[in-house]
Amino acid sequence: MNQYTRLFSLSLLSAALLAPATHAGVAAEEAKRLGQDLTPIGAERAGNADGSIPAWTGGLPKDAGTILPNGTPSDPFASEQPLFTINAANYEQHRELLTDGQIALLQRYPETYVLPVYETHRSVGFSAEVAEEAARNATEARLINDGNGLDGFRGSVAFPIPKTGLEVIWNHITRFNTGSSISITDTAAPQPNGDYVITTTEQHYTPVDQTTDYEPADSDDVLFYYSHKITAPARQVGEVVLVHETLDQIANPRRTWIYTAGQRRVRRAPSINYDATGATTAGLRTADSRDMYNGAPDRYEWKLVGKKELLIPYNSYRLASPDLTYKEMIQPGHLAMNHTRYERHRVWEVVAELKDGQRHVYKTRRFYIDEDSWSIAEVDHYDTRDQLWRVGERHNFYHYAQQAPLSAADVFHDLQSGRYISLSMANEQRDGYRFDYRASTSDYSPGALRSSGVR
Repeated sequence: MNQYTRLFSLSLLSAALLAPATHAGVAAEEAKRLGQDLTPIGAERAGNADGSIPAWTGGLPKDAGTILPNGTPSDPFASEQPLFTINAANYEQHRELLTDGQIALLQRYPETYVLPVYETHRSVGFSAEVAEEAARNATEARLINDGNGLDGFRGSVAFPIPKTGLEVIWNHITRFNTGSSISITDTAAPQPNGDYVITTTEQHYTPVDQTTDYEPADSDDVLFYYSHKITAPARQVGEVVLVHETLDQIANPRRTWIYTAGQRRVRRAPSINYDATGATTAGLRTADSRDMYNGAPDRYEWKLVGKKELLIPYNSYRLASPDLTYKEMIQPGHLAMNHTRYERHRVWEVVAELKDGQRHVYKTRRFYIDEDSWSIAEVDHYDTRDQLWRVGERHNFYHYAQQAPLSAADVFHDLQSGRYISLSMANEQRDGYRFDYRASTSDYSPGALRSSGVR
């Protein structure tokens, strides 16, 4: 079985009966576009009119470079220099290629915030099996329970030829990702003066069909298992969070447990969702902004605006490099932007509007999703006064050996407080990524949680 293949079919028959599908896949004739004018997972194969976005030719090969000691790949574009740099003085010339959030940051930090723009490389590739699963999903996957779950889906990319905004968001949630893995990453949330403390977490991730004792009939609607253990700073060491991520979080809510070393007990934590904040977020990122967006989509109306070309963080190998220290990377207000890389790519634009009667700190969210990977690259968050509040950016790089897009840093800027948080950094971790991890379902049981958190 392909290590990325996951077979999910909602087991709660009542939910399927109560909520008809909002879309039941495209016709077989339209699905034939995959691998022709579309890439096998749904991006436009052709480049753009002026050639600034090239045609997709399969992505980087698995041997495009070397794997560095901490598990990150070397930079295949290390010799390139920026084509130009956008700053507070010239951004108007490029406004049509920028998000409102990017413009707000250029205006807020006019002396230091810049966007170095490089040649575009469509580096994302994937296996033949991933392509086959996407082709199957194109005609067979469907939304159920008012769009809160999927039926007929397996593998990656539920809707490679999407018709609605919610389908695009589900593509992000079900996008091609690593198999079972361990990552040790760092988070920094600098004060306005630049002072920060590193929080380190050890994260274990296993898709349900990657468990060593996987039985489809016993999957209990689980999409994947996840846990993280805080290993620094000392005052937080021993806190562990365990998540059983479900496919339909309305019919079968996410199951979450927390072990706190000080109390030495495991407890259920049903509130780690929507706009809750956690110990590693400094109040700057909501629970459903992890991975840029996750969880139940039921509190929003989702509108597909369409496609556009934007300058987004891409091929961020330099920012992920173990040669780059956090002292060089973290500065007041924002990252040291000379280490970042922006490229022109096509993105899907999706707007989420809070439904009447629902509660969330974000009234409106505007997402920009990379067409080649289905990963959210940019997101603007608006408060209840319709004011732009927080700006999220994912500095992606493609791990060619694993054929998976990863993040050098997920960054969330709070325009009101002047603070930001940078997550998913592995620069100073000796064992940042491990892709040989194998686990059973019992390794992700509440009973195993306490032993993993003992200090």
